[in-house]
Amino acid sequence: MAHERIPLRLVPDPRPDEPTGRDTGVLGAVEVLPGTVRAALLTRTGAVRDRAQARFDATSADPAVVDRALGEAARVWAGHAPAGIGVAAAGVVDPAGGRIIEVNDAPALRGYPVADRLAELAGAPVRVEHRARVQVLGDRWFGAGRGRRSFASVATGEVLGVGILHDGRVLAPAGGRSGAHMTVTASGDLCTCGRRGCWKTVATTRWLRGRAAGLGLAESGLGDLVGSADPVARDLVAAYAENLVLGLATVQQLFACGLFVLHGEALDGGEPFRALVEARLRADVLGGELPRVVLGEAADTGALLGAAGLVLSGPQGP
Repeated sequence: MAHERIPLRLVPDPRPDEPTGRDTGVLGAVEVLPGTVRAALLTRTGAVRDRAQARFDATSADPAVVDRALGEAARVWAGHAPAGIGVAAAGVVDPAGGRIIEVNDAPALRGYPVADRLAELAGAPVRVEHRARVQVLGDRWFGAGRGRRSFASVATGEVLGVGILHDGRVLAPAGGRSGAHMTVTASGDLCTCGRRGCWKTVATTRWLRGRAAGLGLAESGLGDLVGSADPVARDLVAAYAENLVLGLATVQQLFACGLFVLHGEALDGGEPFRALVEARLRADVLGGELPRVVLGEAADTGALLGAAGLVLSGPQGP
């Protein structure tokens, strides 16, 4: 399993508060997705000093495949003593127990004790949260959400979800999820969770690729579809944006977030896709402040910055 080095990328210095735990000047961050583990070493101001990535067989039910991937990725902290490690995990998580309860697309992650494993590997305190809720912390500390009391951070692509900062605090109720499985159509497609009509079934990469193939389009990635001169491709992009807004409009109406920071696959669509999502969202909002939609950090950086923000926020939250 290769230890992949990724070019470094710096982010602006927001000068956040000192972190809890061992004040050694560096933080550890981990993102756990079906088949992939990413890890990073960051400063307290969000500068990424080093990153690593390892893959595992997402179809396997053996937790040892995840152990090996974590071990490979954790080499990024060799020679360092992070003040703490934040974990951004897909699926359903148990923050208090430091476990990933379930990820439909990765059976090996069911009940996986990620906090214990990382504490053994790095000798540092570990905090775990759902990827979307962690990502909102990255935007709060280092990104477009700095200085705001309320906004939403949106994960798009293979993994879908929304993290919400409301009146200065991240909404993270015990047992709460990211919104991917909210019902948006009563007679929709069958979801991986076993129910029908989940937001996930119409607003993820899987849906986009399936529709592109069904329409006979050579392109299937959002970036290529946005840049295509084919009107069929443009219509598909518009439908994808509309499906994404099905969930975002509900979040706006419930929490009046005002700002939505897009991460993941949406970044491939660039400014044209951002503007399309914003226009659709504004058209669906009933009164009040017109929401803004902005593009977040690079797809492979946003969740890692959020995991660092999880450490900075301390055990009591932001």
